[in-house]
Amino acid sequence: MHIDDYENLDGLALADLLERGETTSAELMDCAIALAQARNPGLNAITYPRYEESRQIAADWTPRGPFRGIPFLLKDSGFAHRRFPSSIGSALFNDIAYDHDATVAGRFDAAGLIPFARTTVPELCMAGTTEAVRNGGPTPNPWDRTRSAGGSSGGAAAAVAARIVPVAHGSDGGGSIRIPAACCGVFGLKPSRGRVPMGPNRGEGWAGMSTDGVLSRSVRDTAAALDLIGGYEPGAPYAAPPKPRLFVDAVREQPHRARRVGILRQGWNGIGIAPECEAAVDHAASLLQAMGHEVFEAALPAIDYDGFVHAHGSILASNIVVAVDARLAALGRKLRDEDLESVIRDGYDVGKGLNAVSYIDAVSRLHAVGRAFAAAMAGLDVLLTPTLAQLPCKLDYLSLNPADGLGFRDYRARAATYSTFLPVVNGAGLPAASLPLWWTQAGLPVATQLIGHFGHEDTLLDLSAQLERAAPWADRKPLFA
Repeated sequence: MHIDDYENLDGLALADLLERGETTSAELMDCAIALAQARNPGLNAITYPRYEESRQIAADWTPRGPFRGIPFLLKDSGFAHRRFPSSIGSALFNDIAYDHDATVAGRFDAAGLIPFARTTVPELCMAGTTEAVRNGGPTPNPWDRTRSAGGSSGGAAAAVAARIVPVAHGSDGGGSIRIPAACCGVFGLKPSRGRVPMGPNRGEGWAGMSTDGVLSRSVRDTAAALDLIGGYEPGAPYAAPPKPRLFVDAVREQPHRARRVGILRQGWNGIGIAPECEAAVDHAASLLQAMGHEVFEAALPAIDYDGFVHAHGSILASNIVVAVDARLAALGRKLRDEDLESVIRDGYDVGKGLNAVSYIDAVSRLHAVGRAFAAAMAGLDVLLTPTLAQLPCKLDYLSLNPADGLGFRDYRARAATYSTFLPVVNGAGLPAASLPLWWTQAGLPVATQLIGHFGHEDTLLDLSAQLERAAPWADRKPLFA
């Protein structure tokens, strides 16, 4: 396998070559590691590499699953895997080892995905940028080194955009798949609550807001991965409805039903949208109309946005306390000043000041968001929004060590004006996809988001595949590819 061929094919195309005996998993792993070694110095997207061990695993691999045995990357999110320690982007949590695999790790294996490293994240995965002190510096945007690759799955998105792998693990508790997908010009889908299990040790993350998934260059790779990693795990507290059909079937060219698409152009509380992001929505709307879909202006779901932002922050702060206190207990010591970045340190103090009543109120506000979205989406199939309210932000803007000294609550308010249309979807538990359909004259991706009904990832994948065929992005290569 020539490295140029490797980096221009998506995961299922590489799997097809494996099926036909035209390459081997070992050859593909050699390509991925060579690209990682060449491109990661400029990206800072990879941590915990296990290159030689992974070469041997690939050499001994028995083909299985839709991907047959292609290289893969795991997010450094505390996702349990026996082969890979984790830091969750934090000095305090550095080098956590696992004696078991997450349920989804076994499903990745069954899908034919061979991990060879982890990807970088911000501290505790709690930022829309990836600039962790623990990682020795930021993960820059592959299209513009002055801008962020997004977060928290920033390393994953950068690695996929830079062609190191065609598909990589991500997770999303407030936009953490969709933000970096938008910043890096790749496809990212957040599944419905309960679609992808979080076992065996956890039933939920962040009061049900967080879910695992993948980022990919092609829609069909995400569909194939979701077919394998999705599905109820006995004992889990949530279950998405059974999928109406295989997700890979939803992305194939076929006669398509006309869909009703509602557009949201303005954020809650009058939050402004950058002209480029408005243009991206207009472009997506025109593509959908040309395909025969009905597109119309929709009303914002009736939610208390400030109340939601506060509730989202309270849940994050509560989780900071639980994670930090458990880690300190394991280490047998007290918290030190250098353990946490400033926003997370302040979030720890915020969390310590919360009580059970405030936590229950926060969860109730999430549930109210779900009801508001259900009411607003009655009579339509999907909502179309900007993914981000602004262009991919400059480095330092969302740093967890902000130069202007923002505390935790003010930091969350700043983030809420950037990823306006994203955390609310996590609160509602709905599926949503980010698509890189529009690009600035300078070559910066500007993404649009499709939000679907609960359990209907198939509708999002169907529309996403149609849009991918109408405005393909796979041939675009960033600076680091």
